[in-house]
Amino acid sequence: MMKSVSFTYALRSLFRHTRRTALSVLGIGIGCSMGILSASWMGGNTEMQIRAISESGGGHLKIVPTAWPETRQNTLRLQDPKEALQAARDLPDTRSVSVRASINAFLAFGNRSAGVEIMGVQPKEEKQCNRLLFRGEMQGRYLDSEDQGCVVIGQELSERLDVTLGDELYVTVAGKDEIRSAMLRIVGLLSVGSRDLESTFCHTTLQELERMTGYEDAGEISILLKDHKDIPKASAALRRSLKGENEVITWKEVNPGLAANVEGDTAFMRGMVSMIILIVSFGIASAQITAVLERKREFAVLTALGLKGRQLMSLILLEAFFVGLGGGLVASLLGGSAAHLLSTRGVDFSAMMGDEMGFADVLLDPHIYGAFGAWILLYAFGVSVLASLLASLYPAWLTTKINPTNALRTVQP
Repeated sequence: MMKSVSFTYALRSLFRHTRRTALSVLGIGIGCSMGILSASWMGGNTEMQIRAISESGGGHLKIVPTAWPETRQNTLRLQDPKEALQAARDLPDTRSVSVRASINAFLAFGNRSAGVEIMGVQPKEEKQCNRLLFRGEMQGRYLDSEDQGCVVIGQELSERLDVTLGDELYVTVAGKDEIRSAMLRIVGLLSVGSRDLESTFCHTTLQELERMTGYEDAGEISILLKDHKDIPKASAALRRSLKGENEVITWKEVNPGLAANVEGDTAFMRGMVSMIILIVSFGIASAQITAVLERKREFAVLTALGLKGRQLMSLILLEAFFVGLGGGLVASLLGGSAAHLLSTRGVDFSAMMGDEMGFADVLLDPHIYGAFGAWILLYAFGVSVLASLLASLYPAWLTTKINPTNALRTVQP
């Protein structure tokens, strides 16, 4: 019975001061809307950066020789690569698996030369997982599995060497036992919108790299998952299945600089969202304190009628709960609409980025799309109600300190 009376009385009190209630609801709704939009941007930006890193050759997961994380030597090769490859392919929810190896090389054409890292790949698999290939523009063609003595290089590298399709490059590499050389014919020139990436792009087949260097087998196995959120589970499963002298690393260990950038952006956005909610909470607390002071006589009468201090606190918190629900509704409508717009239209940074779409061996997206989903409703109502309740704790406690006798003696204007 008491709960029913409190419920009715709380609603009556809110509608008795409609302007104050509406401002409180609108304030917390707008604050949470800003939080939703920031969270949507944070999720979309994080998703974009992880996707760019993993699809630019880093992979979500990599199987590498045990010593590679410390030395980063590209002459290291996997132990029992067939067993490692099978373990990678057996992972559930895998999008693609690619096998690679690389070596430092010296390219020359006439009196022009350039130092690069030649990457040996399996062409069919590489085309499925490397965004430089399925987003770039290819003059000529990419590699075929049967190619011998062929290479694909970046447009910037071709301009530096002053070569074009059909030209043959003189390649010098530090082989397994001695300095070796070979001639590679250019079959493709790749343009990706990044001069840095184009100046380092140099692909040949894995078999051709083995023939040139004498280093057999793969240097790494790169794994793309359907969802980056499955990385911890997939990494643990892969480590259990591997038996050789190999190690499983994530995209964060492959590119620690960009990983730190992602974590820094996420921490900044979370701090900003927390600051927004804190400011909104202070505003609600101020409004509630004012309301409590204005209703001292009312609370004094309720106390005289037998209400306990905890019951008065429950009454204030119940009112705050209703304000939080209203704020959650406003946040769902405003913040949800803004997040949906961000997720469908995105923000185009191509004009700001200009001709340079790459950063630290990663081909970035010119658009950032926000995250959107059912989490918005949980965020809107959860944060709104929680912030409203927390902000009302001190005003609710103040009601227990009201002296009924003094309050009833106060002359109201």
